[in-house]
Amino acid sequence: MRSPSPSRSEDGKARRGRGRRAEVIALLSLMLRGYRPVARNLKTPVGEIDLIMRRGGVLAVIEVKTRGSYTDAAEAILPQQQARIRRATEWLLASRPDLAELTIRFDAVLVLPARWPKHLVGAYLTA
Repeated sequence: MRSPSPSRSEDGKARRGRGRRAEVIALLSLMLRGYRPVARNLKTPVGEIDLIMRRGGVLAVIEVKTRGSYTDAAEAILPQQQARIRRATEWLLASRPDLAELTIRFDAVLVLPARWPKHLVGAYLTA
């Protein structure tokens, strides 16, 4: 006899939990590489940004993805999502003029179970 399948809300909670853990792993791995956090899970009226990190004169706008393979994770950053991230970045820069002088870069961090996160510098979009 099959056990009952989890409800959609339980599945969503598990997915959000995996996403939060992946963001913490990405944050820590970037900090080990000299990046300093500016914001995490930034919600704006036009979209959300997972991580915003600074290293020197670069402001890295980072999308974190976790999947079963690096390829699947990279392919999960869809054009519509990239557009939302760009709009959210524009909103951030308008509200934080101190950041507008930095070089803006759009990166991705791909997180897989039991693997070191892969940081893709300039993974999508160009500023």
